[in-house]
Formats: sequence, structure tokens, C-alpha cells
Amino acid sequence: MKTKLILLCFLSLLIASCHSDDEYEVMNVAVPQYKTMETLRSSVDITVPQPVLESGKIYVQEDLVLINDVKEGIHVIDNSDPENPEKIAFVKIPGNMDMEMKGDFLYADSYVDLVVFDLSDLDKIQEITRLEDVFSYYPVFPNDVTIDVVDYSKFPDTEAVIVGWEVKKERREIDGYDTGIFTMDAFSSENSAAVAGQGGSLARFKIVEDYMYSVDSHSIHVFDIKDLEAPKKLNQVHAGFDIETIFNRGEHLFLGSRSGMFVFDLSVPSAPNYIAEFLHGTACDPVVVDGDYAYITLRGGNSCGAFESSLQIVDVTDIANPFLVKSYSMDGPYGLGVKDDMLFVCDGESGLKVYDKTNVEDLQLINHLEGMMTYDVIPMQEILMMIGEQRLYQYSYQEDGVKLISQFSLD
Repeated sequence: MKTKLILLCFLSLLIASCHSDDEYEVMNVAVPQYKTMETLRSSVDITVPQPVLESGKIYVQEDLVLINDVKEGIHVIDNSDPENPEKIAFVKIPGNMDMEMKGDFLYADSYVDLVVFDLSDLDKIQEITRLEDVFSYYPVFPNDVTIDVVDYSKFPDTEAVIVGWEVKKERREIDGYDTGIFTMDAFSSENSAAVAGQGGSLARFKIVEDYMYSVDSHSIHVFDIKDLEAPKKLNQVHAGFDIETIFNRGEHLFLGSRSGMFVFDLSVPSAPNYIAEFLHGTACDPVVVDGDYAYITLRGGNSCGAFESSLQIVDVTDIANPFLVKSYSMDGPYGLGVKDDMLFVCDGESGLKVYDKTNVEDLQLINHLEGMMTYDVIPMQEILMMIGEQRLYQYSYQEDGVKLISQFSLD
């Protein structure tokens, strides 16, 4: 009798174990790493020059060059001698991706905040104003591994932002998730009067007279900067989906998105008004406008969506009815710029391509600088600035393209 009882218990445990195994599986679990906003806001600092960890966007204001270090802050470079640029300071700004300047004042994002710095004395750069919670922040989701579950169960109740992810394998019950845990089936990743400087084609901030416009993936944020030291947020306008860049020409804003180019009218500066769009296949998409044409680079592959990369030229003579004029094949373009009859395209690992754009339907390649990764350009009056992989390049303009003045290591 005792033997039968032991056998029955063993069989019961075996059946339960088998049943349990069927309800569990090993999953890739993404757990957010976070910091509180209190910690992030108190960690802004001005330090001696630092190596650039990951070069991002570039901005030029007279003899100053500002280079974003992705999510770390802004490197301040003295470019009064273009042959010998010199780092002079690092502005530590957690979560920083974008920047603009007008006069002596630098406007920078810090996750959800707008921070203003006084650069009138470069030996004593100061944070002078902070507008809290004025931006939306969408954390970059890990895309180098397949994620089965996102676990927010330990995210704090206090105000915090996601600054990274820990991905680990765990044995978890199928469909047995507590509050704060989501399966990927239900999860969606998603610039006398003060003078403004000039940003590149990948910029998300743009100053137009007394207003600053900033874009996130869905909206245009409008700020009144008549008082440069004390900006005020005025408005937030729905702009579409997957907005990536902003460019201004006259009374119009041109927004580059992964699905197309959107045009907004600035007749009422505090309330940008949608007037037109030009749609294309899904791809990463900066845009610049010169004369009657908008120049758009589409980068395919990776997370950008499209399979092919190209340069598209769009006629914007009738601003309400833009249409495609010509498309040119590219390898993997990022930023671009125009000056007079020259068009500059940063074609990623294929280098810098310089075109004569006199006839947009028959662009002529007049210079191709190979052997370097190129990211974005700013065509200044006398100098072409280009940011590449951990390097700042400066070129003079020539009839047959450009000539190197200097290359400055950012390490």
C-alpha cells in the first residue's frame, strides 16, 4: 500500500512537471535601465575638453563649432583658425541630441527638458534657464536582438527616463504576465539683433526670427525666444508620423519623415499650418531646399525601412503641390547641403559626393571624396564643414569641387 502511494505521488509530480514545462519557455526579456529626472537635471556640468564618444550633429555660430556627443552633451570648438581648430570646453548634458544658438545663447535638449546656456564668456559657460517637461522622449529600443518581453515591473513611481536596456534570457510562463510586463505582440517601438547660427540637414531644432521650432516623431514644438534668456513654450502642433528633421526656407518649414516631406506655413509663427506633403517609400529622410527644388536623401536598410537608397529632387515651385522631378541612386546617404550651383551629399561609407546641380535632371558629379564615413555637412560662406566618423573636416570651395583645409580628430 505504501509503495502504491509513493508511486501515485511520483506520477502526480511528473504530470504536474510536464504540464508546467508546456506553459514555460526561455525568452529574451528587455528590462529598462533608468535614471530619475532629479539626478539627470543635477548632473549638467561644464568641463575641460573631453574625447568625443559618439559624434552626432554639428552646428556653426561664427567662429564656434558645436558638436553633439550623442546623449552625452556638446563639445565647444574654437574655429577662428580653420586650419587649427581647438576644443575649448565640454557641456555635459544628459540625453542631448540637438542644439541651436542665437546671439550668445545655446538651446539644447536634455531628454524632456529644454536647457539654455550663456556662452558670452567661453571661460564661464553657464546654465541660465531650464524648461521642464516640454518635449516628448521616445527611448531607442534595442534592435540588435529579438525581444520577446518588455518588463517594466520595476520601473519607479518617481519621474524617470529610460537611458538604456538590459537584455537577458529568462524562463517565463507563457501568457502569465503581471502588470508592467508586455509581450512584443502588443508593444510598438517607435536658429544689432542677435543672429542665429546654422545647423546641418539632420537638425531637429530650427530658429526662425523670434521663434524656435523643434520636432519629435509626431509634433512641432513652438517656443517664443524674443527674450533669449527666458524662452516660453507656446504651442505643440501635430505634424504627422516618424518626423526626423526640420529645414526652413522663408515662411515655410520642411519636415523630413520616414514616409515623406511635409510642408508647413509660418504666416502665423506661433501656429505652423500644414499645407502640403510629398510621400515616398519608407526610409530615413533629411531634406534641404534651394530655389525651386527640395533635395531629399532616402537611406534604406537597417531600421529605415526601404531596401534602396536614393537622392530625390522635388519641384516646390507650387508649394502646395510638390512633385518628383528626378531620382538618383545612392549607397547609404545621410545629410546633404547646397551652395550656389553645388550640391553636397554625405553618402555614408561611400564618402562625400559633390554635384553640379545647374540642371537638376542631369546632375554632374564633379568631386567624389572616398575612404571616409560621412554624416552631415554645413555649407558656410567660405568653408564647407563636414562631420564624419570622429572627425571634423573643413574644405574651401573650388571650381571643380572642394579642397581640404583641415581634418580635426575628435578623439
